[in-house]
Amino acid sequence: MPLTIAPETVRFQSEVKLGRVLVVEDEELIRETVALALGEEGYEVLTAEDGRKGLELATKAGDSNPAEALALDLIILDLMLPYVNGLDLCRLIRHEGSTVPILMLSAKGTETDRVVGLEVGADDYLTKPFGMRELVARCRALLRRHQRSQMQAQEPTLKFHEIVLYPQECRVTIRGEETSLSPKEFRILELFMANPRRVWSREQLIERIWGPDFMGDSKTVDVHIRWLREKLELDPSRPEYLLTVRGFGYRFG
Repeated sequence: MPLTIAPETVRFQSEVKLGRVLVVEDEELIRETVALALGEEGYEVLTAEDGRKGLELATKAGDSNPAEALALDLIILDLMLPYVNGLDLCRLIRHEGSTVPILMLSAKGTETDRVVGLEVGADDYLTKPFGMRELVARCRALLRRHQRSQMQAQEPTLKFHEIVLYPQECRVTIRGEETSLSPKEFRILELFMANPRRVWSREQLIERIWGPDFMGDSKTVDVHIRWLREKLELDPSRPEYLLTVRGFGYRFG
């Protein structure tokens, strides 16, 4: 396993890279043991022995210049550090807007210490002494949770004022509360929200939602629009979202 040493920073690498981890720990034995264990698991590890260097590396991860950014996936942070302590360092990292998972390490194991660490922005807390297997397991769990939350945040949504539609989840919230729609109602609303202000005739809606083989009455569109208004509008008799365009059809917004 190649080992590259830079000023105040140690970078452990393995052939398989599962993510980049920053370890900020002033005790050399713990710092290098943690780095070695994570490196053997397949993580690229950078280390810092004090809060000042840790802050430099952590804030560099958010650098707007792609050539300079470090793109950290996880930070392991000791509570008691020279220059900048772990609590203040955690606050500063969060103040910079970083959402990278933070695992805090401390010889202090009281409930108050754990609560304070979590309240300033840490995602997990591990009391010294600890086993390497537990630390690696906690790192994996934090990375899984963070990756899931990022994927959920990236899911495409359609939003118009107080209505939010989640296409992949077949879910709609109105004014912050989830509402139940039938499959046809959901597809109509999705079509409208994907094409705001476009006017749709009954025939166009039937072709897009019910399909060209539909043999029923076109008035079924009016019925579904009425049902949607009852669920979306504060006052269905005076709609703000689903509007009738006389002689043409319906539009959204």
